[in-house]
Amino acid sequence: MPELPEVETVRRGLAPVMEGARIVRVEARRPDLRRPLPHDFVKRLEGQTVTGIGRRAKYLTADLASGDVLLMHLGMSGSFRVSHDGKGATPGEFHHPRPTAPAHDHVVFHMSSGATVTFNDPRRFGLMLIVPRRELADHPLMREVGPEPLGNAFDANLLAAACALKKTSLKAALLDQTVVAGLGNIYVCEALHRARLSPKRRASTIATRTGAPNARAVALVEAIKAVLNDAIKAGGSSLRNHRDTDGELGYFQHHFRVYDREGEPCVTPGCRGTVKRIVQNGRSTFFCPTCQR
Repeated sequence: MPELPEVETVRRGLAPVMEGARIVRVEARRPDLRRPLPHDFVKRLEGQTVTGIGRRAKYLTADLASGDVLLMHLGMSGSFRVSHDGKGATPGEFHHPRPTAPAHDHVVFHMSSGATVTFNDPRRFGLMLIVPRRELADHPLMREVGPEPLGNAFDANLLAAACALKKTSLKAALLDQTVVAGLGNIYVCEALHRARLSPKRRASTIATRTGAPNARAVALVEAIKAVLNDAIKAGGSSLRNHRDTDGELGYFQHHFRVYDREGEPCVTPGCRGTVKRIVQNGRSTFFCPTCQR
């Protein structure tokens, strides 16, 4: 499932063609994705000007002049394709390539900017809802979402306090969207490696007995912010710098330190360890047992 950097890169790809533009026409080619589309989905969108494209955790938001917000989630296989005159590109850098078969083009937005924005989702785990802006923070999908990891409020004090009483593993705590928003399996593995912390470590060990942060919490927050910023920068650079002749965006793959590198040497300077794969809570975890303690 796309994580925060991928969703943020998609947001940056959609903003230039949607912000300030009017939704001229909407094609809802099926009545549902993961959930049914609102019964008045097309009516509430057509004719509306998009005043802003945002992101909250792994959700995309399109603010409308009406005061509504189009809340969108990519699910496991969803992607947006932006096209002009029949030539398109898919915003975002993903570990697994995004499908583009026309049979899975479920929702199409025709914008006054001249762009056509198409949502493609073979597995239909994506989501599109319309929520009044004043109700968004209290919506069931939003009300318990934790702090944004790249926001100013997210620091070692906040993370330590959230983990102080937890009996779960540190990896499980970081995947908990109420603790911190937007992190998924890939970037949790990467952040823990940068911080040199074992994914098996008990979450509460990044805090003192009083819930204050220790050196581990400080290192982990710094690692989370660094890995997310590096990933966003990689995706953002690809959006700016290169398009093939067929309109597809040119990407360079993220250079993961541990994720999907089982059996390969650890890249930490001076470490002679080998990346290991284990399973935690049904998910693959990649880490170096030598330098991650």
